[in-house]
Amino acid sequence: MRTLRAMAALAAVSALAVILPALAAESVQAKIARGKTAAPPAIGAAATFIDISDTTGKVTVLKKGGNGFTCFVGHPGVVGDDPFCADAAGMQWVGSWAAHKKQPANTKPGIIYMLAGGSDWSASNPWATKGKPIHEPPHWMVMWPVTSASGLATTPKNSGTWIMWAGTPYAHLMVNQTP
Repeated sequence: MRTLRAMAALAAVSALAVILPALAAESVQAKIARGKTAAPPAIGAAATFIDISDTTGKVTVLKKGGNGFTCFVGHPGVVGDDPFCADAAGMQWVGSWAAHKKQPANTKPGIIYMLAGGSDWSASNPWATKGKPIHEPPHWMVMWPVTSASGLATTPKNSGTWIMWAGTPYAHLMVNQTP
């Protein structure tokens, strides 16, 4: 009898080890809903939604759209891994940044929305991976070269416009507002 109970308990624990991770997995619909928080409703309604594996870098299309915008759904609790929605030039800029290219490859200004706000490790170093995180309010960005000669601030602000990563090829305008 003890042997049967021990075997039943072992079987139950084994089943839970398989079932619990699957139950904890986030649904595609939940990921898309999080991604939609980054964009104006009219853009999010017709955008393509993607997820990118933190471990492999593999891109998974969660929902195909048709308006030229791509929304990355982000990963909660990971600094710098927040939801965003970008046009084609913005995605090209993101691709260059992610690949650590010397400069962005986009040949025209890109637009990226982060209307749920965001976080990053640094306002001055595009590739920082540690330090004290900065937290950004809802904003949108213009992904095109800008210099500090513009007279805009180069440190984070809670409102208005400032230059993130000033003095680098990845400097861009941060417009802290909801369009």
